[in-house]
Amino acid sequence: MRPARLAAAAVLLLSTVPACRREAAGRAAGPATGDPLAEARALVDERRFDEAIARLPDSNDAESLYLLGRAWAGKAEAAPVPTPAPGTAVPAAGMLKPEEERALAFYERAVAARPDHAGAHLAIAELLAPHALALASMRVGDAGPASGGVDVSVDRVLRSFGGAIQADPAGTAAAEAMIRFAIQTGRTADADGGFQELVRRRREDPGLLVRYGDFLAGSRGDPEGALARYAQALIWRPDDSATRLKMAGIHLAAASALLARQEYAAAEARLREARRYTVDPASPQAARLRELEGRIREIRGR
Repeated sequence: MRPARLAAAAVLLLSTVPACRREAAGRAAGPATGDPLAEARALVDERRFDEAIARLPDSNDAESLYLLGRAWAGKAEAAPVPTPAPGTAVPAAGMLKPEEERALAFYERAVAARPDHAGAHLAIAELLAPHALALASMRVGDAGPASGGVDVSVDRVLRSFGGAIQADPAGTAAAEAMIRFAIQTGRTADADGGFQELVRRRREDPGLLVRYGDFLAGSRGDPEGALARYAQALIWRPDDSATRLKMAGIHLAAASALLARQEYAAAEARLREARRYTVDPASPQAARLRELEGRIREIRGR
């Protein structure tokens, strides 16, 4: 992946962080009624980070530690970017700010205190993901430390996303974020796993099934798997002509390859499937279908 595209991906990833954090944090925190941390949580939400830090005890309570991490991560947004040491191969964007290091330490303590704290796992992934993308764009070693020996590798980020997914069986934000990050870093197997988890949680969502099919047909290079997901989507949305045409396109591509190998019977079977899904006679798929059927007729002498 080109450096410019990875840099743009880091910006896109950062823009999705607040929504992901709100979903996971909301489930981790529970209702505010009788919550001794309600005031501090409100201060963090209002971006009054110094006031929140002053009110939060540095204890071993997982939720207090998580809120302290959020506050320090918020302060990091306005902090200057570190300057790399002369001769270092790590770009400035790959280095953690001191405030980010403080935030990470609190998040890690929150996870140690409560391993099923989904919000803390997700916050670690979101904090480190832009740095991992920056290092990947510069082709810096995947396991290289950003600063202070901190592991900001792609693998570390994916593990944290995985921890958030496991800790929050009902949520979808962590899986969605992991899919985006995995695609941006070329980790298609991990993105596939994220899609599979989302489908388990949202079995009746045709839009998700189509997205998964698009991923399989594209980045994953699995057109037959894409057909299966598209077919599932049509169960819930049978009038989806766009998805039917995608299926037709896959069958047509397979038929063309079979013709090139002179496997005519198999090619004809694929063309029959393509005809089932070619719902628009003016579509490019319909034109391609007519072309390939004409070739078959010539070969068969009909």
